[in-house]
Amino acid sequence: MHRKQTVHCPNCGSQAERYHLENLRLTRTQCQICDYLMITCSQTGKVIEAYAPGIYAHR
Repeated sequence: MHRKQTVHCPNCGSQAERYHLENLRLTRTQCQICDYLMITCSQTGKVIEAYAPGIYAHR
């Protein structure tokens, strides 16, 4: 079972969708405007997969 939530995108501020995939113990946040994606473990909070155009990691 999963739940869907409308949230603000942490990357661009537009409306994004957050899915709570309870059977897989994952949370997926995605934005259609800027192509942001973040999948985390809902138990530990660890990032499984992430893609955020325009956000660069510090070296």
